[in-house]
Amino acid sequence: MSDICEETLGVGLLCEGQHDPGTPPAGLRRAPSGVDGLTTEHLIINMGPQHPSTHGVLRMIVEVDGEEIVAAEVSVGYLHRGIEKLAEHRRYDAVGTLMDRGDYVSGMMGELAFALAAEQLMDVEVPRKAHWLRSLASELNRLASHLVWYGTFGLDTGAMGQFLYAMREREALLDILEALSGQRMMFNYIRPGGVVADMPLGVTEKIRAFLSTFDMYLDEYDQLLGGNEIFQGRVKGIGTIDRQMALAFGLTGANLRAAGVDFDIRKARPYAAYPELDFEVPLGSTGDAWDRYNVRMAEMRQSARMIAQLIDGMPEGEHTAKVPRIIRPNAGEVYASVESSRGETGIHLISDGTEHPYRMHYRGPSLYAAQALEEILPGHLIADVVMIIGSTDIMLGELDR
Repeated sequence: MSDICEETLGVGLLCEGQHDPGTPPAGLRRAPSGVDGLTTEHLIINMGPQHPSTHGVLRMIVEVDGEEIVAAEVSVGYLHRGIEKLAEHRRYDAVGTLMDRGDYVSGMMGELAFALAAEQLMDVEVPRKAHWLRSLASELNRLASHLVWYGTFGLDTGAMGQFLYAMREREALLDILEALSGQRMMFNYIRPGGVVADMPLGVTEKIRAFLSTFDMYLDEYDQLLGGNEIFQGRVKGIGTIDRQMALAFGLTGANLRAAGVDFDIRKARPYAAYPELDFEVPLGSTGDAWDRYNVRMAEMRQSARMIAQLIDGMPEGEHTAKVPRIIRPNAGEVYASVESSRGETGIHLISDGTEHPYRMHYRGPSLYAAQALEEILPGHLIADVVMIIGSTDIMLGELDR
């Protein structure tokens, strides 16, 4: 080694050929640690934003020591849709179609959150039947969403067959939702004042036919995946988000309830038909990926139970209130939220009395879950990254908005 040394700013003498430990490599925010010592070399790996298993367009920057994750950083913004700004230029009855493109697997709940906020500003009374139709659509959509999570979570852990089974049930649900709303995905069904149309003939029979086999199939799915000891070894004790961490990150939905926190918007701040329904809120205890799996499986059973109550007790009456063709609500500021498939989906809405919202903020629960990933991934193996992401059930459309 050359004995020619030079003085560097803040480092002292640096000899030719030596690495300056205070300067990160070009283009990196986080410098790999340990590269100049007698330790394992650290690598910085980019997962995404087009990685096939990140449940959307998500970029994860992962620093690894061999197979162990040392640090992780979530880089968002690759699926930004501009929903909040676009809403400022849409009439109130047209914002629902933007919400469909946020959490695009649970569009009914996004539409409902906005409708509830607009109705507070309008001071309109929604017919009882519209409340029941909204809850029915939401729970059907929740089942369809959770089945996507179940199938893809199986893929994340190396199980292929579960995805194919889940898609069979999801197809039946999408047929029902299409008959109800006219669309399979971008529903635009729930509007301020009620819903677009009453339940058409034959849909009740389709729902009853689906419910007649769903509980049996769900038990089979649980045995196939949850009863598999290889799957249990992959998820038990992995990706733990305890009660304190879940509250600190503002988590909601199954990710919060898996940590033992009993909070569900449908119970805490009842809306639509939920005050009249009998259902339970499944809880976990430790908050690991296994608890998150069990909570969501139990939630599907509760959703099926609610759907049966909704079609048996569907009231008569109008499916929408009488609202002006062009809605101009009173000036004011409101917040409304619903329990979506992933947690609290909220709308903070400000009106200036015109036909367009002055400002709308869209609170998506996936953003909070993604933030927690940076805290829970270190210490796990790189093979666990995608599985842990899948266990939190984030949706990138509502993360970037």
